[in-house]
Amino acid sequence: MDRPTNHYWKLRLGDLKTALESNNFEVFLAEDRRAAGRIVMEDIIPGLDAKTISWGGSMTFQAADGLYERLKGSPDFEVLDTFNKKIPGPEMLERRRKALLVDLFITGTNAITESGQLVNLDMIGNRIGALTFGPKWVIILVGRNKLVANLDEAMYRIKNYVAPANSMRLDKKTPCVKTSFCEECKSPDRICNTWTITEKSFPKGRVKIVLINEDLGL
Repeated sequence: MDRPTNHYWKLRLGDLKTALESNNFEVFLAEDRRAAGRIVMEDIIPGLDAKTISWGGSMTFQAADGLYERLKGSPDFEVLDTFNKKIPGPEMLERRRKALLVDLFITGTNAITESGQLVNLDMIGNRIGALTFGPKWVIILVGRNKLVANLDEAMYRIKNYVAPANSMRLDKKTPCVKTSFCEECKSPDRICNTWTITEKSFPKGRVKIVLINEDLGL
């Protein structure tokens, strides 16, 4: 068999799609990051009539075939860009507050369980806040590496891999940067502040998930 790993993951993601759809998410399968970008631009967004758009921190979103650049420069949307590092801190915080009321919010997820639950841990809470309530629609881009068996594995993955790696990426001054493990720190730079477990989309179809047959993000 050619490309057995991709075939393996195609089967796994197909099962995950079924589980997520039973939880009222709308789900799309993408062969790779390029296909994910195409699905967002051609299959999802045209049906939403979105006028305003923003996003939460997501390496997967940024990796998805130039999707961020295409949307940022699109004349079709009023864009609240929260990725621009030149924006001063107070203005960025205000943008993140306003992003909770856009028509369309795009982000990733820290982990996704086989039963179709999204598990996330945030520093500020803007990403999970938007996922939970506010924007009319949410698109979640998910690499196959985010799939775990259950909630226990999801939380272990996030605390002992995702959070330390993100702290390193963001140059945070936390103990996990030195040890690679969660230390339940009290550092001012701590990024592990608010958990969410999203078991179902409400209303049905509000949250749209693109499952990508490629390892993306942390």
